Amino acid sequence: MLGLKMLKRSPSRRMVAGFGVNVGGGLSTPSSPVAGGSSPSINGLLPPMRPRRPMTAAEMMRQQMRVSEHDDNKLRKTLMRTVVGQAGRRSETIIIPLELLRHLKPSEFSDSTEYHMWQRRQLKMLEAGLLLHPSLPLENNNPFAKRFHDILTSSESGPIDTGKNSDTMRTLCNSVVSLSWRSHNGTPTDVCHWADGFPFNIHLYTALLQSVFDIRDDTLVLDEVDELLELMKKTWSVFGITLPIHNVCFTWVLFYQYVLTGQIEPDLLTASHIMLKEVANDVKKEKDAIFVKILSSVVRSMLDWSEKRLLNYHEYFMRGNANQIEILLPLVLTASKILGEDLTITNGEGAQNGDIAIFKAPHERVENYIRSSMTYAFDKTFEAVNAKSAEFERKKELSEVLLELAQETEGLVMKERQNFTPMFKKWHSTAGAVAAMALHNCYRQMLRQYINELTSLTSESVQVLHRAAKLEKAIVQTVVEDATESEDGGKTVVREMVPYDVDSVILTRLGKWIYDSLQKAREYLQRAKETETWNPKSKTEPYAQSAVELMQMTTTTVEEFFKVPIPITEELVRALADGLGSLFQEYMMFVAACGSKQSYIPVLPPLTRCSQNSKFLKLWKKAAPCGAGHKDLYNVNKAHEGQNPRPSTSRGTQRLYVRLNTLHYLLTQIHYLDTLLATNPGVVPSSRIRLGNSHRAQNNGSVYFDSIKKSILASCQHVSEVAGYRLIFLDSSSVFYDGLYSGGVTRGQIRPALRILKQNVTLMSNLLIERAQPMAMKEVMKASFDAFLMVLLAGGNTRVFHRSDHEIIKEDFDVMKRAFSTSIEGLISEHVVNGEAAVVEGVIALMSLSTEQLIEDFSIVICEGSAIGVMTNGQKLPMPPTTGKWNRSDPNTILRVLCHRDDRAANLFLKKTFQLAKRK
Repeated sequence: MLGLKMLKRSPSRRMVAGFGVNVGGGLSTPSSPVAGGSSPSINGLLPPMRPRRPMTAAEMMRQQMRVSEHDDNKLRKTLMRTVVGQAGRRSETIIIPLELLRHLKPSEFSDSTEYHMWQRRQLKMLEAGLLLHPSLPLENNNPFAKRFHDILTSSESGPIDTGKNSDTMRTLCNSVVSLSWRSHNGTPTDVCHWADGFPFNIHLYTALLQSVFDIRDDTLVLDEVDELLELMKKTWSVFGITLPIHNVCFTWVLFYQYVLTGQIEPDLLTASHIMLKEVANDVKKEKDAIFVKILSSVVRSMLDWSEKRLLNYHEYFMRGNANQIEILLPLVLTASKILGEDLTITNGEGAQNGDIAIFKAPHERVENYIRSSMTYAFDKTFEAVNAKSAEFERKKELSEVLLELAQETEGLVMKERQNFTPMFKKWHSTAGAVAAMALHNCYRQMLRQYINELTSLTSESVQVLHRAAKLEKAIVQTVVEDATESEDGGKTVVREMVPYDVDSVILTRLGKWIYDSLQKAREYLQRAKETETWNPKSKTEPYAQSAVELMQMTTTTVEEFFKVPIPITEELVRALADGLGSLFQEYMMFVAACGSKQSYIPVLPPLTRCSQNSKFLKLWKKAAPCGAGHKDLYNVNKAHEGQNPRPSTSRGTQRLYVRLNTLHYLLTQIHYLDTLLATNPGVVPSSRIRLGNSHRAQNNGSVYFDSIKKSILASCQHVSEVAGYRLIFLDSSSVFYDGLYSGGVTRGQIRPALRILKQNVTLMSNLLIERAQPMAMKEVMKASFDAFLMVLLAGGNTRVFHRSDHEIIKEDFDVMKRAFSTSIEGLISEHVVNGEAAVVEGVIALMSLSTEQLIEDFSIVICEGSAIGVMTNGQKLPMPPTTGKWNRSDPNTILRVLCHRDDRAANLFLKKTFQLAKRK
């Protein structure tokens, strides 16, 4: 019925040998009718004599229990002496250890020591059955227990006297009998309780049950097993055994024998499971407390041992015995059901939504085994990978470990599908998916640790991430294939997986790398703002050192960006370009922060009228009584400047040239980076960028920094303007605004100014890079023209002009124009010069007009501009505002020509119309 393999040694029955079986081990003493819980090994067997007759069941039991004929004879004689004269006495009422003590004498042993040891064992047997594990609870003050305990203590030093007339023996017999025949309520009873206490009785009974296994091959049972079990039933009344208890004990013996013999005989496990199902039926009917204790202890031990292996089945079932899981798992499920671990508590009768699960259902238990064992297998694989590196005496990098681990993990998935998934599918429809998901999670934790420690993207790290993506793809395919039979085709299972999201990790790390790279450059920029002195790096590199280092950092960043071994999309390029553009914008603003031209333009002096009675003219006439010419007066006033004045470009202006060089250098480098980003063949179009917005779809190519390049050009214009106005109005003020035409107009007065201008411009050309020179030269020209205009219109008290002076002034300005269009480096076209000179020439044209014409033109313009219309008698003209935008149609410009006109008509008009004070 149990499907056990039986050992048949003869066609019919075993035969009695000529000599008894002489065995060693723990049961060699003559009075050991029972043994412990385990089967001792056989030390040796003497060859039997020629068979004489078939063995009885009792003889087979003696042989299986390893009891010699000599010891058996002594036991038989003792039992015979016990029952002599006691006709009708039942065998189950015989207290065997007590009878052995009464009837066996010291003379029957080889020496006193052997006898003493034997006597102590019998007393210990009685102690276990009557004092330590009594069937009925023992009162604390029981006098018989106290007397027996005293005798047990006295036996420690030597054998007790067991003679007929011995008081000790009488006391012992009286105490043992009284303790054995106790009842619950003190009434007389016909049941003797000396070996039926738990767990003492169970240990004795399981020792008997283990005798069904052949002593030579303990994985097999004797073919006479039914006769032996029938014989063992005779002990049930002595041990307090019932059929349910027997079933539990026999289940345990079969299971224990399977474990004891190295789990090589699956039939034992199958038989144990069959018996366990019998026990499950008994549980429904049997409620005895002792049975429940035995059941709980046995089933819990079986369950713990089995679950330990199922939770790590890869370790215990990979050596050709994987099919035993199909036997062990049903046993575990039956055991857990017996213990009530697969039940639910229901709130109310027939309730469903209110059910509260407190124990795992079978499929949940199976899923737990799969997840646990896969985790153990993964950890062991990881340790094996690390162990390989130790063999070669070098520590592998984590990237190498993860690459190899991904390969091994993929192998684990395949092995699981081949070896275990088909078996587990009987209890869990998506067992393969559960196993794959467990491995996916294990590798994800390792990968997450690696990603968290990842500081930059390298070829090794990208290789690891791509290998992880490949592993994930294989796992997802396994999950989907395994879950196709489920209702949703495995979608729910797949959704439970936390994806590696390799693409996102790569983009995130690359984004962080871009941020860190730009952050380093921005930190450098901050330091440069605090330390930059605007001195050129060298003559060959006439720009700021900070710009060189900053562009080296950004160029390196771009080059390393394209070395990252991943597909670079236009979106990534745009992200990098935006970050670099912000950095360039900040640096450009720092370079261009040099003030404005207005800070160098002198404050306009107050308007006054020129009078022939002014103190200046009187002083001039007194200084030149002989009618000295204007040229002589100029030479006298400017004699301290010498014939060859030196260039007057200040250090501050030269630093502006360095700023301007820096901006042009920045522009060139940005153009190079723009081209590098736009033309790199490794960039792939981003699916999220529409073709119309794709930078590579445009014909002009380099557009990533288009806006910043326009801003830099504007900054170049600004710095050039500031440098030009500083050069003219600050560095060259002595020969332009402060000195030109001061005291009157004479021929050749412009030449010293032009010499200084040309020398300053030559120095500027030497300091500026070629690309910066045209714009800078144009701004110098514009500043020179503005300075010339201010000399004519806002020169203060030292400037006095006659109508006839305009010819000299026109000649001087023409010389200045030619200096910029042809004589100075040829950087500005004549067309541009003429365009900028038009305003100055218009003002000079005003100076050629008569005073009356000027007054008339002024009146017309001021009336038209203020909507006065026709002037009436007594009506006064309004004072025109000063806009600073000089031209011949501007009323303020005409008014200033009148203010500097040295004649009576102009003086009277200004005095009468605006009450302007005359010059001091």
